[in-house]
Amino acid sequence: MMNKKFIAMACLAAVVAIAPSCKKDFLNESDPNAISVDASYKTPNDVLLAVNGIYQSLRSGNNVGEGSDLWTDQRSDDTGTQDNQSNSGEPFQFGNFSILPTNTYLKSHWVSLYTTVSRANSVLSHIDQVPFPDNSVKLKYAAEAKFLRAFIYFDLVRTWGDVPLVTKALSSAGDVSAQTFREKQATVYQQIVTDLTDVIASPLPNLQASTGRASKAAANFLLGQVYLTMATTQDQANRTANLNNAKTFLMNAYNMRTFGALNAVPYTDVFDVSKKTTCPELIFQIVNIQGDLNYSSSIAANFQAKGETINSQKVSTGAGYNVTHDLINEYETGDPRMTFSVKFANDPIVKDWFVTKFRDVSTAAGINGYGGNDWILMRYADVILSLAEVNNYLGDQATAISFLDQVRTRAGMPTYAVSITNSDYATRYPTLKLAILHERRVELAFEHHRWFDLLRTFTTDELVAYFHAKKQTDFGLASLANFTTKDRYYPIPFDEYKLDPVKMYQNPGY
Repeated sequence: MMNKKFIAMACLAAVVAIAPSCKKDFLNESDPNAISVDASYKTPNDVLLAVNGIYQSLRSGNNVGEGSDLWTDQRSDDTGTQDNQSNSGEPFQFGNFSILPTNTYLKSHWVSLYTTVSRANSVLSHIDQVPFPDNSVKLKYAAEAKFLRAFIYFDLVRTWGDVPLVTKALSSAGDVSAQTFREKQATVYQQIVTDLTDVIASPLPNLQASTGRASKAAANFLLGQVYLTMATTQDQANRTANLNNAKTFLMNAYNMRTFGALNAVPYTDVFDVSKKTTCPELIFQIVNIQGDLNYSSSIAANFQAKGETINSQKVSTGAGYNVTHDLINEYETGDPRMTFSVKFANDPIVKDWFVTKFRDVSTAAGINGYGGNDWILMRYADVILSLAEVNNYLGDQATAISFLDQVRTRAGMPTYAVSITNSDYATRYPTLKLAILHERRVELAFEHHRWFDLLRTFTTDELVAYFHAKKQTDFGLASLANFTTKDRYYPIPFDEYKLDPVKMYQNPGY
């Protein structure tokens, strides 16, 4: 678990506005009690504390923690904020495809992601000034910082497109001004590739040395996803090369597993709080401490609907977490993942589906709902389905189907060859590409992958048509008609755009 002492970090371009210097020198005196960032890096332990600070920043719901569904699942066709009144007005904009550049939640997300980048840059800019008796320790800390920076930039570039690319600590207003511009996606992707290539060549272990730390398996998986996304969304002249690179790194991650076929790991074990440190499917997660006020998970309790007790001992008074009927209809008849992941609440104020995938009814979590669920960022079912996807794009359907079937048979579902003979399945998923997308949706539901899966699978025009073909009645108050080509990316937060309207140009449609 992260140490609560963190190194002070330098400000980041396009995130922290620097106040103009005052002309009165007596107002510019330094705080005698302040410690400069440079002075904070003296020993290897100082560097470790700073690296822990990077990990800690991921925990926030404004970042990629368990509460970050607003930018991902609620933006997709899986979940949504239904109340469009009072303080829910801004959250409703995400699922309603009516988001404004002034949305304060959007700005908070941007700031939080760049805070992580800033912390990583601080470590990488200062680590060389620290003497390390064991150089391999230094290389591991640098690799962790690069992995986390790449992880966040992958989110940034998929969410906003061109974004400011900052790879060093910024220490002055001039530094910030010089970095306040949007870099082209191709350059951002190249930086991500460079960082992850360094991580893979580092002394990091293949698998998590301790739960919640970066590893070579995580870096290979992430790099495979990056190349797969580049192949499907970037310059098509390099499509085949990017697909082959994706296959290479995904297979590297796959071959680092400690089990055979996926059915060696029961699906329910992945989400079993008592097995979170031993489940071999888990690759990278945000660690939570059961029963701890500050570092526990609240997802089990927050997702539970009134009158229900399946998730948590904490009594719920609300409707839980909204699930679209579009997702409910996606589950095939008899899929046990549906039984495990969602439940219909009969309470008069609910009468709807809520999420049960994340549970902790233990005495340790108690009536306050201080759960022990770790937030899973990477697991092997995702690697396997990514391998199905990339092999299908490369024209090797047989291999793609073999990976797809690993996930289906683990879940107790018929193989693809059997399923495609079912008229309903064949009608809904007439191509292997759509069958893989379907499998990802039901296997990884509520794990914050769906929106990025849609962006990777469809062109912008195809995505508009995909949403418009859905039934409005399955989405409640959110209006599918609002979805247009502008919704491929989020708007640049207004406060960032106004720093330099030319260099921080707004995305089309906003």
